[in-house]
Amino acid sequence: MDYLKECDDNAFQLCIVDPPYGIGEDGSSNKSRSKLAAAKNYKPYIGNDKKPPDLQYFQELKRVSKNQIIWGANHFCGIFGGSSSCWIVWDKVNGKNDFADCELAYTSFETATRMFKYTWHGMLQGDMKNKEHRIHANQKPVKLYEWLLTNYAKEGDRILDTHGGSMSSAIACHNLNYNMTIIELDDDYFRAGKERLESHQ
Repeated sequence: MDYLKECDDNAFQLCIVDPPYGIGEDGSSNKSRSKLAAAKNYKPYIGNDKKPPDLQYFQELKRVSKNQIIWGANHFCGIFGGSSSCWIVWDKVNGKNDFADCELAYTSFETATRMFKYTWHGMLQGDMKNKEHRIHANQKPVKLYEWLLTNYAKEGDRILDTHGGSMSSAIACHNLNYNMTIIELDDDYFRAGKERLESHQ
């Protein structure tokens, strides 16, 4: 919030954010939920996914960016009035388990709802030849962010991510040559994500 308050109106063409959903998914219960293999335990992060951001956050997000893609908004769209004709559906093709089959993202775009299918279940990933090392409980695949950028950004756009986590979005921006500003409050995850990004670069 400190950073956003310093930004000019429409400083970014697109923000892609994955804020806390407020459903308690902080990674601490992962180990007991896998049905295929022993799951990894993740360090709970700042806030522990206890509550979503407040209205002021979403107001600032919309002020500083021309367009927004907000993951998990189905859990809290009542906070900011998140009606949209263009929701993104990520089908995780994850088989039988007690995790969600898909995740939803609100967008500010006025196009049709779109779906991205990509396996993301423990040791199984959509691109096993380029398997990603998972460092964060709520990590999303780089391929997902590349798909979002390919479909919803254009050359020269400045991209914002206020909840950097594993830095998957930063890796995607690096791969597709987008200028990105990324923020992460948790020191441990910031260091791990920065190391992951720099290793990739």
